[in-house]
Amino acid sequence: MRSLSIAATGMLAQQTNVDVISHNIANMNTTGFKRQRAEFQDLLYQYEQRPGAAASSADARVPSGIQLGAGVKTGAVYRIEQQGALTQTGNRYDLAIEGRGYFPVTLASGETAYTRDGSFQLSDQGQLVTAQGLVVQPGISIPADAVDVVISQTGLVQVKTAGNPDLQQVGQIQLATFVNDAGLEAQGDNLFLETAASGQPNLAAPGDPGFGLLSQGYVEASNVNPVEEITALITAQRAYEMNSRVVKTVDEMLQTSSQLR
Repeated sequence: MRSLSIAATGMLAQQTNVDVISHNIANMNTTGFKRQRAEFQDLLYQYEQRPGAAASSADARVPSGIQLGAGVKTGAVYRIEQQGALTQTGNRYDLAIEGRGYFPVTLASGETAYTRDGSFQLSDQGQLVTAQGLVVQPGISIPADAVDVVISQTGLVQVKTAGNPDLQQVGQIQLATFVNDAGLEAQGDNLFLETAASGQPNLAAPGDPGFGLLSQGYVEASNVNPVEEITALITAQRAYEMNSRVVKTVDEMLQTSSQLR
């Protein structure tokens, strides 16, 4: 009976659904995290009678036929690029993006990765780096004698040094956008890599058309909604229970047929 395999695909799909939901809940407090959703698709169909096939007479056609589905599969797990709330930290090196864009950073391999996590600090060389020590492109150095750092909404980095009341420009932060943000490859540590699906990055200063603005002293919180996630978890649990009920029902039917004499 194909019902067993169909129900099994439903149980596997809901296991994936629960995995995605649990990942969202686990990252509720992850800076810049974007929640994910699982998308499902039906499997191939078996045709016992195709729609439009010839019927009893030459001019008659079968209107709908007999199409039996084989179950469900996970089609994709995609990110929802919704803006997260801004949380004030008081750290003058923390930056939050209001709108589209990613901070480009340089990996140890020399590759460029992208992140929404603006929890930045200074290295021992005075460079602006991530929590993992990755240099924020294009490479901004803060002088050792700086007494204050001001980062504008458009990414202009200025410092005030001792004995000099005027602000001095030391760099310009850039952002990267992609045609398809969901096509970026997640690497962990809040980092993403460019792929053929995402397209090539477009680099520009914050505030340019299509690019977000920066907020100094803030970070972007996760966009996970706990109420929505718990509701989705309950729905997935019920769907899993119904598929398991189908397995139990089919087993009882097979048991009944095996006892026929």
